[in-house]
Amino acid sequence: MLDVLIAGAGPAGAIAARALALRGARVLLIDRETFPRDKLCGDTLNPGAIELLREVNLTGGALAMGLPIAGMRVTGPGASVVARYRDDRRGVSVRRRDLDLWLLNQAVAAGVRFEPGLTAQSALTVDSADFVAVRGLVIRDRSGVVTRMPASVTIAADGRRSAVARSVGLGANPASPRRWAYGAYFHADNPAPEAVIGEMHVRAGWYAGAVRVPGDLINVCVVVDRPPAGLQPIELMRSFLRRDPELSRRFATAEPVEPVSVLGPLAVDASSAGLPGLFLVGDAAGFVDPMTGDGLNLAMRGALVAADEAMRVLESGDWTGAVERLNVRRQQVLGSKLRFNRWVRRLTASSAGVYAAGLAAAVAPGIVRKMIVEAGDAA
Repeated sequence: MLDVLIAGAGPAGAIAARALALRGARVLLIDRETFPRDKLCGDTLNPGAIELLREVNLTGGALAMGLPIAGMRVTGPGASVVARYRDDRRGVSVRRRDLDLWLLNQAVAAGVRFEPGLTAQSALTVDSADFVAVRGLVIRDRSGVVTRMPASVTIAADGRRSAVARSVGLGANPASPRRWAYGAYFHADNPAPEAVIGEMHVRAGWYAGAVRVPGDLINVCVVVDRPPAGLQPIELMRSFLRRDPELSRRFATAEPVEPVSVLGPLAVDASSAGLPGLFLVGDAAGFVDPMTGDGLNLAMRGALVAADEAMRVLESGDWTGAVERLNVRRQQVLGSKLRFNRWVRRLTASSAGVYAAGLAAAVAPGIVRKMIVEAGDAA
């Protein structure tokens, strides 16, 4: 039997797999996709994420290919604030297809076995009168063959629509907010600067993020509440970008270099980080609103916390209290950031909240700068 079976080879799955393999566990990592593959994302790692990767000896590679991020510019109704990180703190912009492939290769180099083309359909469960326990996964290959794959520890890293989490009742989309993301790459008109400034433009009912990425491209993501029906993705993006003079001038008539990607509804809540036999990591454990730019950082930190608890279970052979310990540890490590994320999500869910935030930024920009820097772990 496998020690650890992980569904999902994105950053959370790859980081957890690598950490466990380096400590001697036999790990199988599966994903329905073949890598490299494209992924709708803001394509940014904030300074906290870069520091985390450095702590686990992951440097160079895709990070060296990326562009350094020196800070963030946040705009709202009647306000614009630029916050720069300290000189020794930098984020990185890098396309997810490049980042994810690099992290996966690092996991394989550590001894992880990777099998693409396998989709996790559900958890493999053992039911009793008192509890449900997970003992692996039910997987389907590309030809449609379904197999039961047992493992001592199962980790679901299969994203915000995690089939594994939902199969055991741990994941669901909340009634509110119901946001959808639309993302595309556009050609940049000028050479890349030595360090780029990420952008977040917050408006009533929607917001847009933009960042320069390698390859003379700009990643633009538009996130909207309950998108109108009947529009093609590029037309929907343009319809919102045209509402803002600056964004309209830059992007409303530009042609994307690739088809627009769509993702939604975004918000996902998980009632627990697992149950006996199963841990959730990354978006499967609860989706982080992309507005804060902290999604990858939180996903990877949560994955390392889960890997520590998984190793403890493997060494002891005892699941007693494991899920409770993981829930507590996640709150200790991630709790303040998750609370900040939920606060931002609530604030921007109403027009009044957006305008109040814009007024606050105009009156007290220093407070907003401090929040931006602290959100990026760059204080």
